[in-house]
Parts: sequence; structure tokens; C-alpha cells
Amino acid sequence: MEVLILTENFVMIAQQVLVLFVLIAVGFLCGKKGILTDSSSHHITDIVLYVVTPCVMISAFQREFTLDLLGKILIAAICASLIIAGSIALAKIIFRNKNEARSKVLQFAVVFSNCGFMSLPLQKAVLGDDGWFYGSIFVAVFNIFVWTYGLVSMSGDKKQLSIKKLAFNPGLVGVLIAIILFVCRIHLPYIISQPVEYLADLNTPLPMLVIGFYLSKADLKKAFTDVSTYIAMTVRLIVIPVAATLIMALFKVDTVIIIAFVIASAAPTAATTTMFAAKFNRDAELSVSVVASTTLVSIITMPLVVALAQTISV
Repeated sequence: MEVLILTENFVMIAQQVLVLFVLIAVGFLCGKKGILTDSSSHHITDIVLYVVTPCVMISAFQREFTLDLLGKILIAAICASLIIAGSIALAKIIFRNKNEARSKVLQFAVVFSNCGFMSLPLQKAVLGDDGWFYGSIFVAVFNIFVWTYGLVSMSGDKKQLSIKKLAFNPGLVGVLIAIILFVCRIHLPYIISQPVEYLADLNTPLPMLVIGFYLSKADLKKAFTDVSTYIAMTVRLIVIPVAATLIMALFKVDTVIIIAFVIASAAPTAATTTMFAAKFNRDAELSVSVVASTTLVSIITMPLVVALAQTISV
């Protein structure tokens, strides 16, 4: 019976992941044909970060305020923080290469998943609006860690920390607005809520096109010939999400939170890895390899890991 349930869960998740990869394939072809360029992909990324992502947050939090739901939000925030903090500790233990440029990239690649671009669409497809709701909480915690620990780790300079950068991060701004509306029980009028929902819906196709574009520019052969890439891939796609599943299930965390966070944890390496590596003169080529390889392999690992989480958490 458990094998049957696991198989059914795998097929369901695999279908949703394949839908995303069809969109990624379109982006890949657009990149190869020159329809998408570095400039256009950069502009699309800005639209997603500064417009679409805040709309996702606001749309997700447009629900009735209850103390029970507030408690679940706090639990979700704690779980997300512990998952990322645990990933940081694990990455530091595994990757202690004397070549700092490589070790910093590998640590960052293991800790930070593509929980915004790749996870939110899948969370909504599998869990509905609740998936977006808890997924947005994970993204908020992710952004705090990226612009504090991630920034200092990759740059090697604590002076890079900036309250301004953190305060005006679009993901956090969206969450703050969403929480204020949620706590104050303010429901947006239709003339505002409908455009917000339309923009939020762009969070599925636009990021997938951008991911496809970056894959079209990656040296995929080289991505699968570096041993460190395989280690990072295994930890990022399997070890962390499986460990998160078992620990959250042990503490009887709400099933929806478990599935939403396992989807976020099982996502491939964040594209932010390459952006930071290039900015701070780390091993940018290695970062591209890890992002590309984990993205391709996640088509197999995400359905397996999420299906396992669904079976365990029921």
C-alpha cells in the first residue's frame, strides 16, 4: 500500500515538474535562437523580482486572520530558519577546500535553493494557495539569510552588510506589506486585487523562461565532469530535503508546511550563486556548473523527494 501511495505521489509531482521543464525548454530554445538575450533576461528577472514576487506575497496573504494561522506562520518561519541554518552548518563541514574561491561557491550553492523561481509555482500546483502562502514565508527567510550570511560569506567582507539593501529587498517588502494587510484584516478591493493576482500568476512562466535561457548558455558537459559538482548536487537535492522531511515529521509539523518546505529545500541551486560569484570574484564558472547540473537533475530528484515527504507526513 505504501509503495502504491509513493508511486501515485511521484507521478503527480513528476507531472508538475515536467510542466515547469517544458517552460524551461521554451526558454532554452529562445536563448539558442537569440530571442532571449542577456539584456532581455535581465529585464525579465527585474520584473519578477520587483513586481511579480511582491504580488505573489500580497496575493498569498489575502486570507482571514486567525490566531491559529498566526501561530502556523511563526512555526513556518522557525522551520525555514532552522533548515537554512542547518544547511549552512552542513556546507561548512563538507566543503573546506583550501581554494576559497571554490569552497565559498560550493557552500553557497548547497545552502541556497531556487525557492522563489522554481518552488513557488510547484508549491501552488501541488498545494494550492496554501502552498504559495507558506512558500512565501520560506522566501522571506531565504532573503534575510542571502543578504546577511550569504553576502558576507561570498564577499568575505562584513562591511558589505547593508540595512538598506535588506530593508528594500523586494521579497521582504512584499512580505511586510502582505503581513500588514493580513494582521490588519484589510482585504484589497477587486480593482486592485485582480491585477495583483494577474501579476502573481506570471511567477510561473517568466522565471522558467529565464532559467531556460541560462541553461542555454551553460557548458553542460563541463557541469557533469567536476566531482565537487556531484557532491554539491547530492547534498542540495537529496540530503537537505530528506533530512528536513524527517525532522519536521518527527516534530509533527503541519503537513502542508512540511510539503511546502520540502519543495523549497529540494529545489536546485539558486541563480543568485552565479550573480554573487561574478560580483565578488569567486569561481563563477563553477557556480554556473552547479546551477545548471542541479537544475537538470532536479527533474528526477524533486518528484522522488517530494513524493517521499508526502508519504511520510500523511
